[in-house]
Amino acid sequence: MRPGDRTVALASVVGGFLLGVLDFCWIKWLPFPVAELGNSTATWAVAAFFFGYWVRSGRLRAALGATALLVVAVPSYYLAAALLQGDDLAVLWSPSSLVWMFFGVLAGVVFGTAGIWARGTGWWQVVGAALPAAVFFEEATRFAGRATDPDYSSGAWWNVAIDLALGLLIVVLIGGSYRRRALVVAVAVPLAAAILASFALVGGALS
Repeated sequence: MRPGDRTVALASVVGGFLLGVLDFCWIKWLPFPVAELGNSTATWAVAAFFFGYWVRSGRLRAALGATALLVVAVPSYYLAAALLQGDDLAVLWSPSSLVWMFFGVLAGVVFGTAGIWARGTGWWQVVGAALPAAVFFEEATRFAGRATDPDYSSGAWWNVAIDLALGLLIVVLIGGSYRRRALVVAVAVPLAAAILASFALVGGALS
């Protein structure tokens, strides 16, 4: 049975608050390289995906709910930083916070909708299930690129392994049959390349 509209709205706000606060605590108090899971765009995108997956039906409901989840999570993260670490509260409405909320809107729409697709059939189901795996595969690629950095190389390969394992775990959990899982992985690889290229374009535009 799918959750009602009020339940979805409440879950998006409460879930976003918890995501932001717990993410900050994860980064602050867990050791490297596990802490990098908190400092991860993939983790937040996959949170939006599973929100849509939980909604079960209604692409608009899933997209709006997942978007609210991520948008609320951003100031919640900075609020936790202010309360637990003494950061300036002004960061809640700083340009960097607004930029992350903008990206939260984009990720919420895409990955919230993907959560609905993953419960469907045919190629939509394959693409929907491939997207959360793809963001972990893409992030693993970026971590692999850091392995040449002497200051980072000791942990980079651990992060690569963690991201690849999480991506494959998602495929196992929601991919369906063995054939469907193989298709999901096959689609996730070019999607990961497309996401990597998008990050490069955005990074170039912001630099």
